Amino acid sequence: MIDLHTHTLFSDGELLPSELVRRAEVKGYTAIALTDHVDPSNIDFILPRIVKVCKVLNRFWKIRAIPGVEITHAPVQQIKGLVRFARRHGAKVVVVHGETISEPVIPGTNRAAIEAGCDILAHPGIITKSDVELAGKRGVYLEITTRRNHSRTNKRLFKMAKKAGAKLVLDNDAHGEGDLVSRPRAIRILQGLGMTQLDIYQIFKNSEHIVKNKS
Repeated sequence: MIDLHTHTLFSDGELLPSELVRRAEVKGYTAIALTDHVDPSNIDFILPRIVKVCKVLNRFWKIRAIPGVEITHAPVQQIKGLVRFARRHGAKVVVVHGETISEPVIPGTNRAAIEAGCDILAHPGIITKSDVELAGKRGVYLEITTRRNHSRTNKRLFKMAKKAGAKLVLDNDAHGEGDLVSRPRAIRILQGLGMTQLDIYQIFKNSEHIVKNKS
């Protein structure tokens, strides 16, 4: 299993980065990205510390810890600059908090994130057909999430992405150990969306591809 969207005590998660990574390793995960919430107020503080701890953990542990961020509720006009800043300062996986049905995310965030070339658009429940098509053209991965408050639009997103040829990843949006689902549980979730074995195989391969190219 791979999770490319997680949170630690640096934002609203429950655990220190080292503990979250260790607990993921024990659960059989091979890679995990630490993507704490950032905006213009804290990205310069949080990102260097995530980069530092990932370097340390990767020296000693088999699980791959990947430094990243989740740009969250930032002004639409600043998303592109924040994506660039994150990449320049060591973020290997740049996630943008998409327009979920459960939070008042600024309209236009999905489009701005895709145009900015983020790696993953997280739980983009309120997404248009044109934005899904653009994500497919730009190579931006759209996230199927196991997180309960965001997951009600997973089936809609899957159907739109499959029709448009956009790539999907499965993430937990993990805030603690209990959010790290097992592979059998992940497969059941994906089957519940109507995915075929080939669809499920591809979604796991997409995460592997990101890890291979970003870590």
